[in-house]
Amino acid sequence: MSQIEKPMISYSCYFTRSREGEQFVPEHTFSYQISGTLTITDATATSVFNEGDFRFVKRNSLVKYIKQPPTTGGEFKSVSIYLTQEALRSFCIANGYASTHQLGTPSIITLQSNNLYKSFMDSLSPYRDAGTEVLPQLQKLKVNEAILILLQTKPELADILFDFNEPGKIDLESFMEKNFHFNVQMKRFAYLTGRSLATFKRDFEKKFNTTPGKWLLNRRLKEAYFQIKEKGRPVSEVYLDVGFEDLSHFSFAFKNKFGKPPSKIA
Repeated sequence: MSQIEKPMISYSCYFTRSREGEQFVPEHTFSYQISGTLTITDATATSVFNEGDFRFVKRNSLVKYIKQPPTTGGEFKSVSIYLTQEALRSFCIANGYASTHQLGTPSIITLQSNNLYKSFMDSLSPYRDAGTEVLPQLQKLKVNEAILILLQTKPELADILFDFNEPGKIDLESFMEKNFHFNVQMKRFAYLTGRSLATFKRDFEKKFNTTPGKWLLNRRLKEAYFQIKEKGRPVSEVYLDVGFEDLSHFSFAFKNKFGKPPSKIA
């Protein structure tokens, strides 16, 4: 698969009780929940997907997720089709589609279940069950099939699928307040606000009178204090939710700022 950096078709399968994390979604993603439950949160809302549910996640989204196997036992399983910009541009040119660039759609879209979605996802099961690699040529055919099915069942998705604009320059304060709890690289914040990394840092310091790194640390600690003190949430949950990767680093930074460890906040 040398000509494809990342498979267009991906399966998730976990035996563990649950798995949490966060990610940047670089491409539009059409997914089917085979078993278990996926809870996915963006900057504004939380969506829960159970067995048999379908979803569409827009590209350039920041999300947190919890993957849980069925409560009765078994595996968490899902399958996703990545609708890459290259594939969508080729489809757009070949079929004459265009976007009207409508804005304001949510990052996570719940798709109403139907036979077309189910039949399409079922057609991928022989490759999953056999554990064999899907040839690049076949992946491209399946991606085009997915695009056609989405357009037939939800035509308004054309405005999302065929909008090839990169993120425009947006208000820093509003964006950072909504997304500070996502633990992504600074260059990702820069990209999503329509700036180069250098311009992002310059605009940030002009707006906040401090560096992005210092602001993020203080904002995350402030939110952590509120969640622990006012909401009574356990430290073991809060540190991940506000954007820290490591509990010991969080505890050290928290004590350094507030004079006592998070476990002593009553």
